[in-house]
Amino acid sequence: MPNYFALNRENLLNRRQLLKLGLVSAGVTGADVVWSRLTAQKQLVRVPPLETEGNFNSAVNPVQVLRNFDYGTLKQENGREIREFRLTARTSAIKLNSAVSYNIWDLNGRIPGPTLRAKQGDRVRILFFNKAGHSHSLHFHGVHPAEMDGVRPVSNGSATIYEFDAEPFGVHLYHCHIEPVTRHIAKGLYGMFIIDPPKPRPAADEIVLVMAGYDVNDDNHNEYYAFNGLPHYYMDNPIRIYQNQLIRLYVLNIIEFDPAVTFHLHANFFDVYPTGMTLTPSQKSDVVTMGVAERHILEFAFRYPGKYMFHPHQDAIAENGCMGLFEVVAEKDYQNPAQSVKP
Repeated sequence: MPNYFALNRENLLNRRQLLKLGLVSAGVTGADVVWSRLTAQKQLVRVPPLETEGNFNSAVNPVQVLRNFDYGTLKQENGREIREFRLTARTSAIKLNSAVSYNIWDLNGRIPGPTLRAKQGDRVRILFFNKAGHSHSLHFHGVHPAEMDGVRPVSNGSATIYEFDAEPFGVHLYHCHIEPVTRHIAKGLYGMFIIDPPKPRPAADEIVLVMAGYDVNDDNHNEYYAFNGLPHYYMDNPIRIYQNQLIRLYVLNIIEFDPAVTFHLHANFFDVYPTGMTLTPSQKSDVVTMGVAERHILEFAFRYPGKYMFHPHQDAIAENGCMGLFEVVAEKDYQNPAQSVKP
């Protein structure tokens, strides 16, 4: 079968060229320092301390995915600021439970890949290194020139650069686009790409939830499902949030082999910002339907302390791993001062 997703020309760079690019680029600054320059003032929210960092010895780490954002590294080139990210594809094995292991392709040693984050209008550069034993690519959802569309195969041991202006603002994603695309995504080559609006959104406790499935016997049917990589993890380890604190969920459905799923939140309603591309909500609901690669911002606050479930309303998907709990901590039990967070 011909590879309709591959074009004739490749834009590949060898290791020496990539190292040269890194050496000639000036003005490298830590992301946590530079992002503060994008806003006039810091905003404060309350985020409960983690009770555990988790004990993970593989690419799957739901604790890391939850509130970890990669803002890249800023460089100055020819009078323009570049926000640079580095992504490396490799192979690894993860344990879905005590009895089942599964071979995946990971990005930077994790599944889902890093949550990349920029501001609308930023010049973004992604250095992609393929060390995964198979041709891969990275296709970014958004607006960019055709040569940056990520449909050309990058052979094993090679690298390439994707560079474009980050637009439009919203919740987007990136994933491998080499045939069979469904298999490459299902095996782990995907991640979230957040582009913040020019004017920051209100301060909130920001949380990433990526719904995915695992077809462990290659029958084009998922046997396991998960939020942020590991089935059932947030049922055993609830996500702690504070009472009356605005929560901003960045939710992505990347479950292949199932045409659509829903996301349901117990005992509450959320404001829906479709694809994160609006600054005002389009509706209020407690359930939203999402096709493959669909994503939204959902905002809410819990009025009462306690534990509340979230899950797809397709029972088989929820019961096979895509289910979790929010543990709402009472205001009287605040244990830490307000924390500075990046909008």
